[in-house]
Amino acid sequence: IISDAHIERSVVGIRSIIQSGATIRNSIIMGADYFEQGPYRDASLPPIGIGRNCVIDRAIIDKNARIADGVVITPEGKAPDYDGEGYFIRDGIVVVTKNATIPAGMWI
Repeated sequence: IISDAHIERSVVGIRSIIQSGATIRNSIIMGADYFEQGPYRDASLPPIGIGRNCVIDRAIIDKNARIADGVVITPEGKAPDYDGEGYFIRDGIVVVTKNATIPAGMWI
């Protein structure tokens, strides 16, 4: 499900949800194992997928990742090898791990 997003040179996997205003370049979005349904969704977590107004460049987003609104993910200006909470950078590529949650407004 892609809602008014800008996608360049990227692969979008099955059951991916990309909200409006998102920009994705040179990336791989793996998708999800399932769609979250109404009352079974944990309201304390962002929904599975890419939130509104996110910018993702040169990244691999693994399955079931929850990227909240306004997140920026890019390897620009960062160490070539770095480990963070729910993500790591290797050889200039940001990898968001499976089932990771990236909070709103975070810059990676």
